[in-house]
Amino acid sequence: MSDNIRLVQLIHSEYGRAVAMVQEPSLVVITDYRSVYDIALAAMAQQEKLTDFVRKNLSDRTLAYDPIYAGLDAWKLLPAFDCPDNPLHCLVAGTGLTHKNSALNRQMMHKSEDQKLTDSMVMYQWGVENGFPEQGSIGVQPEWFYKGNGSVLRAHGETLQVPAFGNDGGEEPEIAGIYVVDPNGKPWRIGFATGNEFSDHVMEKKNYLYLAPSKLRQCSIGPELVLDSGFTDISGTVKVSDANGTIWSSDIKTGEKNMAHSLENLEYHHFKYPGHRIPTQGQVHFFGADAFSFGNNITLKEADVMEVQWNGMGRALQNPLSVSRDLEKITTVSQL
Repeated sequence: MSDNIRLVQLIHSEYGRAVAMVQEPSLVVITDYRSVYDIALAAMAQQEKLTDFVRKNLSDRTLAYDPIYAGLDAWKLLPAFDCPDNPLHCLVAGTGLTHKNSALNRQMMHKSEDQKLTDSMVMYQWGVENGFPEQGSIGVQPEWFYKGNGSVLRAHGETLQVPAFGNDGGEEPEIAGIYVVDPNGKPWRIGFATGNEFSDHVMEKKNYLYLAPSKLRQCSIGPELVLDSGFTDISGTVKVSDANGTIWSSDIKTGEKNMAHSLENLEYHHFKYPGHRIPTQGQVHFFGADAFSFGNNITLKEADVMEVQWNGMGRALQNPLSVSRDLEKITTVSQL
């Protein structure tokens, strides 16, 4: 995967936005395009393969990656994908119970003394039995959740916040599929990005029906978007650190060899809905986690740093945690 094209999105207070291709230790700026989204639509319009389109539009301008990655440059990293002119045009969602360890964590959260298997474990088992259907067949439907619109996306180095109404915040190390729907309503996969899906596991543990609101949080993708990677067997590491060093870490795995569903089956069950095929819509879709610190009774605190690193997916994604100090206030609705 290391030879694949990897892109970053950047912003500068004076020059605005840019897209660049990673060519370690440099970034090669792409001419005339301010977002991956714009590049994807242009490649569609010209009926050109995305990787070829990117190579054709590389400029001679390079930037040093290290200071940008460290947050020490005037150029700042953005999320690896967004819809810059309209965050509402980007759907952020995901698929859960795709990895055994995730299902086991849910089982421990919600199992009662007289219950052998929770609904979560039953759903995971359905995936094991029929998540890889034969070619041309439809497999079992996975769990699905909504994260929000593009306004929830954060970049490498940005904080992920536990809101005033939240109970907790914890990392979920994942890979996100990045998609753009063409003007005719056909979805196209742009590539994959390292992701921290970031959820409220304390809220979810109270009752599994609280899963939906526990997901309505910020999340991060990046720093890099890999255009032409596979999704078969990907390994990596996740860790949580504070000023004194690593608090917790774990090896992680994802990709079809480590999941209860094929990529094709997950994509079918997401894009079968007409509302997920709105022309020119951008989408970020998380594919589930293999491990997270909450399952090991770790409680994250202010300024702890969450790091997700997938082999072959470029540099690690790091995000500090912040906890809102605001008091929860009622949002009032007035009659117009």
